[in-house]
Amino acid sequence: MLNTSAKDNISFQRIVLIIGVVLLAMKFFSWHLTHSNAILTDALESIINVVAGAFALWSLVIASRPKDIDHPYGHGKVEFLSSGLEGIFIALAGVYMLGKAVYNFYYPIEVHSLDIGIAITTFTGIVNYILGFYLNRKGKNANSHAMMAEGKHLQSDAWSSAGLLAGLFLIFVTKIGWLDNVVAILLGAYIFYTGYKLVRSSLAGIMDEADYHLIEELIAIMNDNRRNNWVDIHNLRVIKYGSKLHVDCHITLPWFLNLRESHDEAEKLDKLINEKKQSDIEFFIHTDPCIPASCKICQKDDCKVRQFQVEKRIEWKLENVLSNKKHGS
Repeated sequence: MLNTSAKDNISFQRIVLIIGVVLLAMKFFSWHLTHSNAILTDALESIINVVAGAFALWSLVIASRPKDIDHPYGHGKVEFLSSGLEGIFIALAGVYMLGKAVYNFYYPIEVHSLDIGIAITTFTGIVNYILGFYLNRKGKNANSHAMMAEGKHLQSDAWSSAGLLAGLFLIFVTKIGWLDNVVAILLGAYIFYTGYKLVRSSLAGIMDEADYHLIEELIAIMNDNRRNNWVDIHNLRVIKYGSKLHVDCHITLPWFLNLRESHDEAEKLDKLINEKKQSDIEFFIHTDPCIPASCKICQKDDCKVRQFQVEKRIEWKLENVLSNKKHGS
């Protein structure tokens, strides 16, 4: 059974896909009228928009499925596959655009009806930017890599349309036809770079590359809400499964807490992060007993078994939270 957020995201992506098909038809109609290579590059990228939108919709449906015996961490990783394929398609489209623009330097095609092409490109660029803006925002709220990738792609498409408009206007004013190929080469290179970045980001997710920005957010939450019983947090690791996060960490607690008390402290840390981040976060927390060296940084003022006076309060940072080592030792 899908939750409300997943249903909303899937419905929105379905609308984006339908609009993408309409914009694709408009861009090819514009190319048919103008025979502009620059406009063709924009239209070809829209094919990628539609294909990528279909992949994004498919990945959101798959990622929304609950955990099962075969997928104990859920199906969220499919979002990285979707955005990776999108990046590959975009990069290939960029290569094709570069090749065709170079070819037409030697075998030029007459460009005409640019006024209509400019009008259609302006409209489609504005629509793509608006769609990309909302997709990116909804993706961030839902922590959906597929939606953010699609949003960034549509926004980059809008910016490339802006560059295309500048080029078309220059051609329209100067009547210099070969400028069309120059604009197409610049757009092709930009589109190729956009595809490369998406592939790079997807591989990082598949390979569980550390997201230091996200980890710093978690550390800031724990610093601002730390309890006296939390002597330190270490060996923190975050794995992304699409919109879901899996977090492993060790928490050092006073050694004299019983099992129930230690469990309660771990539960409070889990609840704190989930409430503050408002995301679907699964915590695996390992509790460690404090050692004599921990006394020097322990902030528990009512400790009756303290062996050393407090020397300093250690601010939790990347370097000490990621390390698999108790603080103060």
